[in-house]
Amino acid sequence: MNRRSDTGKLSLKIPSDIRYVKEVSSGILKWLKPRNLDDSAIFDIRLCVEEVVRNAIVHGNNNDKGLKVLIIYWLEGDHLIVEVEDEGGGFDSGKVSDPTIDENRMKLGGRGVYLVRHLMDEVKFNDKGNKVRLVKYLK
Repeated sequence: MNRRSDTGKLSLKIPSDIRYVKEVSSGILKWLKPRNLDDSAIFDIRLCVEEVVRNAIVHGNNNDKGLKVLIIYWLEGDHLIVEVEDEGGGFDSGKVSDPTIDENRMKLGGRGVYLVRHLMDEVKFNDKGNKVRLVKYLK
């Protein structure tokens, strides 16, 4: 359930269950519908939100349904900002391997953060590594 704060930010808290991933991205895109975004922006937002929420559930909270994922989103001018925070121990975002380098191409994981960094206009992790801020410039 979405909650609106006095600052105009919307938030929702979900259990660590991947069944909620598409519900989160669909809710954000439904909220953005009046902005008439092009298909490319819609694709980028959906993919990136789903990736970071899934990562928060699977890697951050280790699929522990007792732990929650907090999603906060809002507009600042023509910028969509989405923050996703899990209750896990975090990770070092600087140590994520580049999947385009030869020795990493056959690895099973590691592409999600790469894609998010390339499809969003800004991506910032907190020091602990359990919270990410995505920024998409809406034109």
